[in-house]
Parts: sequence; structure tokens; C-alpha cells
Amino acid sequence: MVAVSQMAHETDYLVIGSGVAGLSFALRAAQHGQVTVVTKRTRYDAASSWAQGGVAAVLDPADSFDEHEKDTHSAGADLCHEIVVRMCVSEGPGAVEWLQSLGAQFSEGEDGKLDLGREGGHQQRRVAHAGDITGREIQRALLAAVKESPNIQMLEWHMGVDLITVSKFGEPDRCVGAYVLDERNGRIDTYLARATMLATGGAGKVYLYTSNPDVATGDGVAMAYRAGAEVGNMEFYQFHPTCLFHPTAKSFLLSEALRGEGAKLRLPDGEPFMLNHHEMGDLAPRDVVARAIDFEMKRTGSEHVLLDISHRESDFVHERFPALVEECRRYGYDLTREAVPVVPAAHYMCGGVSSDLGGRTSIPGLWVMGETAFTGFHGANRLASNSLLECLVFSRRAADRLETEIKGLRDSPRPQVPDWRIGRAAASDEAVVVSHNWDELRRLMWNYVGIVRSNGRLKRAWRRISLLEEEIRDYYWQHLVTRDLLELRNIATVAQLIVACATHRRESRGLHYTLDYPDLGPGPALDTVVKRGIPPQGRASASRET
Repeated sequence: MVAVSQMAHETDYLVIGSGVAGLSFALRAAQHGQVTVVTKRTRYDAASSWAQGGVAAVLDPADSFDEHEKDTHSAGADLCHEIVVRMCVSEGPGAVEWLQSLGAQFSEGEDGKLDLGREGGHQQRRVAHAGDITGREIQRALLAAVKESPNIQMLEWHMGVDLITVSKFGEPDRCVGAYVLDERNGRIDTYLARATMLATGGAGKVYLYTSNPDVATGDGVAMAYRAGAEVGNMEFYQFHPTCLFHPTAKSFLLSEALRGEGAKLRLPDGEPFMLNHHEMGDLAPRDVVARAIDFEMKRTGSEHVLLDISHRESDFVHERFPALVEECRRYGYDLTREAVPVVPAAHYMCGGVSSDLGGRTSIPGLWVMGETAFTGFHGANRLASNSLLECLVFSRRAADRLETEIKGLRDSPRPQVPDWRIGRAAASDEAVVVSHNWDELRRLMWNYVGIVRSNGRLKRAWRRISLLEEEIRDYYWQHLVTRDLLELRNIATVAQLIVACATHRRESRGLHYTLDYPDLGPGPALDTVVKRGIPPQGRASASRET
């Protein structure tokens, strides 16, 4: 459906995205303002619902904040921001308790205490989980609470098009809302807000193979970049090591918690191989495991490797991973009795829109959290189950800061903004152009900007993406807006940002591994930051605290 008209709406908080980050913020912000949440499909279609692992937090007396911080820094290849890591880790137990207060049910042991799991990169058991469907359970609890809030309006089948910014003499541009596509009614509406929160998740669909749902097209990053916000560390895209290798198993991820409970990675002939690549073996951080699988597949010529937990008791596997067992059975595999074929797939965006310690971006009035944000927590590689923790910590901090700020804004008049202009745009009768460019873009990103990179591959990717981006831009201005066109436009922008940041980083660190610079660079670890019209540059790894 195309967008052909416009309506104007006003709210205190406009939240774009309905995952754990967006809903957690909405619930807290609704205590002191009106919240409008827009989500481009249904409220259940968020990557958060797909999270199998859990929330990493220090919940066992045998564990400590120091140990969690140490594991986070180790996985992040010395690029994590120390102040952010300390903040998130110390606030982790409170975040889990808040979810429990909303009714989230986490798995417990026979003693009635939380059954804490262990995942790759963790030295201790510290992952609060709900079986192997943790994301779904947390999303259920959040949505139930949202339904009970009179101050939250949830709009499904609505997608952000572009942020709206206004400027005053001598002051920087300020975000005052967004143009939003109402897909079902075929129009673009104007939403004016005192504060706009980007929580659109990641961008896994920029790659051909991904564990992400179809909604993960980098919308928030692309919108913020076009508006002039700073973006950082986009070269660090995490590939989950173990997605099921099957022609019809779209985006089916086999949780890292399997390896945390003893599963082994093996070559097709049954030989284990991870100890050849890292001292932690199968519990090595994700970047190491993904590169090891990629290396062994190329070395042996195999299309996949095997993940094997069949040596554990069948009852235990059934009880700990009921959803995984059932899903594998759908594709003809018995997880309790045999090894299953797996391959890496694009999984998590460690970079994003630059954020301070409370979720504020470089544009006044614009806030960001969750996978869309670059907070400095994950560094060059996210530690397993730290992502939901980040969502929960930053949603609380942002809502607390805005409670005071919103009071000062309520007395100011709403700005005058231009109408959405259709111009000479016409409906397209060539949807194949969108689908063809979408497919070509994702394939070249997979082939040239994947797990292992090189200068030559990045140059080829940049040239071709630049041409595609020009074609997409021309098509965008000639035709009426659709969701498919907006998503294509956004993944092209994200692809360019990934390639630009990867080209700038002349070293191998964490998730960014290049054949031309296989070692760490000299000097201190630097973040890669970029803004529209300004080439990527390095910046000392320290958070903005304002």
C-alpha cells in the first residue's frame, strides 16, 4: 500500500519499536507522560521475542560484579567503555527483579531459586532464563503490563520514515518527532513529540543469512544518520555461530546455552575442533567461535559443521531446551540423539547510534536504546545475554532523566513543521526493482563484508553499494512510499556505514577480522565514529557522561 496523505498527532513520548527496550521505556515513561509506540508489524514481531538465552546478571553469591565486568571486557576485546560496563553490571540484579515484579516467570531449580545458565564467554553461571524462550516470556510480561497502562497507545503496522528536526538561530537542530507510515491506511502521518525514542532493534537483514526476524532492517540507525546524528562502531557485526543448516529453516538459531550446557562443535566426521582455536574450547566468545567455524568450513570444503549435545541425558535436554527440541524435530532432527548441522549467521549489531549514559543521542530531543544504540557496553564483541541487560538498564535511566526534562518542555509551544510532500511521486508498477536490489545488496554484504574481510573485498562492496544506493535514492523520490521501499533504503544506508567503518579500522579486533591487518593496531583502542558528511574517524573509548 502506498502513502498518499497525512494527519498530525501529538504525544509526550514517541517510541519507535516494540521490543524489550521500547516497551520497558514506554512502561516507565508512562508514569509521567503520554506514550505512543509505533511498530511496523504486530507488537509481537520484535527480535526480542526470538531471544533464547536470557538476562546476564550477578544473582549468585559465588559470582561477583568484578567477574561479570571482566568477562564483558574480555569478550569486547578491550573496547568496552569501563563506566558503562560497571553501570550495567551493577544494575543487572535490579533489572531482573523489575521484570519479575511485572510477572515474568524465570526458570527455577528444585530449591526455588533461579536456575542460572552459563553461556560462551562467561566464567560463571549468571544467565536468568525462561527455558529456551526467555525473550518470548519477557515480551509477554511487558505487553501485558502495556495493555493495562492508560497512558500508552500502541500502533501496529506503522513504520518510521524520517525524523523531523527543527532549528533555532544559534541552537543545534532538535528532533521533534517523526513522519510515520500508516501502512494499512496508506498514508504518512506526522507525529510531534517532546522526546523521540529509537528502539528499532538491529539490522540482520542487511546480510543474506541471519538469525533475525524480517523486521531487522536497521531503520533507527538509518533514520538517525540521515538526521545528522553520530553513529559509531558499525564495523562490529556479530555472527551467531550456530544457526540450523536446513533449506527451509529460516533464521532458526540454536542457542549458545546449548554449549553452556556441554554441547560440542564437531566437524562432519565427528572430530571436535574448538580447542584448536581457543583455550575455552566450545565456550569461547562468539567472535572466536564464528571465525573458527568459518575457517573449518573453508578448510574442509564442508557446507556446515555439527553441534552435538546427544551425550547429555535425554530428559535434561528435553527439560532445559523444550522449544529447541521441538523445532529441530520439525526439520527431521532429534537433538537428544544426534548432532545437528549448523552454520554462522548475522546476529547482533554491536554499533549503532551514539548514546550517553542515559540514552541521549547527539541530537537534542532524540534518544536511543537497545540494539539500535552504541553505548560502549559491548565493545568489539557482545558477551552472550548482555543485550537484554543493556535494554533494561538504559530504559530505566532514560525514563528517569526524561521525567524531569519533560516538565520543562510541556510549557513550550509545539513547533511548526512542514507537511509531508508527495511531489510528483507515483505508484510503482515495478516492485521487482526493489526485490532485486534487496537481494543483490544482501548477497554482496555476505560475500565481501562478512566474518572475514579484506581491503579488496571492502573496496568492491563500497563501489557496488554506492551504485545501488544511487539507484535506490532515485527510485525513492520517483515513487510513493511503501514498507518494502523504506526497508531497502535503510539497509542500503546501514550497509554503507558498515563498510565505511570497517574500511577505517586497520586492525583486527573482536568481530572485525581483516586479512590485511590480522593483528591489533598500535596505540590505545579507539571507537569508530561517523556523521553524515564527515568521514569515519577514531575516538578514544570513553563514554559521554552528560
